[in-house]
Amino acid sequence: MSKIACVVTELFEDVEYTDPVKAFKEAGHEVVTIEKQQGKTVTGKQGNETVTIDKSIDDVKPEDFDALLIPGGFSPDQLRADERFVKFAKHFMDEKKPVFAICHGPQLLITAKSLEGRTATGFTSIAVDMEYAGVDYKDEEVVVCGNQLVTSRQPDDIPAFNRESLKLLV
Repeated sequence: MSKIACVVTELFEDVEYTDPVKAFKEAGHEVVTIEKQQGKTVTGKQGNETVTIDKSIDDVKPEDFDALLIPGGFSPDQLRADERFVKFAKHFMDEKKPVFAICHGPQLLITAKSLEGRTATGFTSIAVDMEYAGVDYKDEEVVVCGNQLVTSRQPDDIPAFNRESLKLLV
């Protein structure tokens, strides 16, 4: 089974974290939450969910994980301001490991300069940002690029996002 890194911080989109994590765990995969501080509790932007962080970014190596999950909300925009998270995400893209980014999740990959030449989607407000980053942007519920990158636009797309993400996990 796969070991999935989930980079997440305050104001993540609640269901874009909880639903994929539930699907991954039900399929037998391990999900490790990563933020700046181990043991910290972060709260979703809807205020419905809290997550206690498993590991600090300083205590993990991307080589120890099989895949990366980037939930949306305001979390990815905050994380991309920290070079440690940018480098962490870039590793997965460079090594062609599965990356699952929903809604605003691709913002972290834009900052990692890892989307040029790829086909992907994201929340409508970042479509132009993605195009400027060299993405062939598609307004579709789920886009799979190169049997590696799975992206979706919004919470309504989660069933398709989970279905395609699970297909890439061992």
